[in-house]
Amino acid sequence: MKELTYLRPTDASAAVSAVAGDPQARFLGGGTNLVDHLKLGVSTPSVLVDVSQLPMDDIETVEGRTRVGANVRNSDLAASAVVRGSFPALARALLAGASGQIRNQATTGGNLLQRTRCVYFQDVTTPCNKRDPGSGCSALEGYGRYNALLGTSAECVATHPSDMAVAMAALDAEVVVLGPDGERRLPIGDLHTLPGHHPDVETTLAHGELITAVELRSSHLTRHSTYYKARDRASYAFALVSVAGALELDGDTVRDVRIAWGGVAHKPWRATRAEELLRGQTFSEDAVREAAAEELRDAVTTEDNAFKIAMVANATALVLNQLAVRQGGAR
Repeated sequence: MKELTYLRPTDASAAVSAVAGDPQARFLGGGTNLVDHLKLGVSTPSVLVDVSQLPMDDIETVEGRTRVGANVRNSDLAASAVVRGSFPALARALLAGASGQIRNQATTGGNLLQRTRCVYFQDVTTPCNKRDPGSGCSALEGYGRYNALLGTSAECVATHPSDMAVAMAALDAEVVVLGPDGERRLPIGDLHTLPGHHPDVETTLAHGELITAVELRSSHLTRHSTYYKARDRASYAFALVSVAGALELDGDTVRDVRIAWGGVAHKPWRATRAEELLRGQTFSEDAVREAAAEELRDAVTTEDNAFKIAMVANATALVLNQLAVRQGGAR
């Protein structure tokens, strides 16, 4: 068992300083992902900086803008009346992820930063460019049922595991980050990265930067949102594909739409091309399927994961049609 130095700072600035000043230090939140990696040998920090007790556990709404502290537990966020009313896709995504026990422990900030569940990444006996840059990608020729099909590279085909992050991508969340140089904000779409030649780099955060909150703005669109997850078993499984959608109709015309996909890329995939095709169009299932097909035009598949093309198109049609029915505009 590797010896660790354990620190529990009393404020966020002290936590940031502790991690930023030591390349072997890591933040510890709920621990539902990091502790697994410590056991597996995937992560080997020498210092753990516990931020789970910092006062970042409130859900506050001011003038239609909801601020969710990074330490808000997934179960509390899913149960929030504000979230269920203003951001139903987020509540549904949280309830679709993991067991009740894990949701009670997992935090909002930690959920966003959880790492892939690719079996080769978690097996230290196999080559993995994400875990050991330059060693190769075992998933390219190995078990590929969960592999990505959008935004992949020759170095990595892993997918992002979060359900919550997919919903937040569709809801245009903003991430609040504290670093050595102060606070900054970034759209959630700019938080995660595609693998490119450096799959070991998973976010745009610098070492020592700490997510302190996530902010969402309520609107007619966000209130008409939902989430669907397709998986190998009914519960406690990661997504084969998932869809977070939001739809606003003006009669039969699509006034606005948001679509984000999970299980298909290294990051939550915002289907902006499909959204652009649907806005201003008469809503119909055919139109949704045509837009999804255009978004998937650059998908790269293998025999193992080719089924995801139809699955994500079907799931997108299902989600948007459900939302249209509630507004009286289904076709």
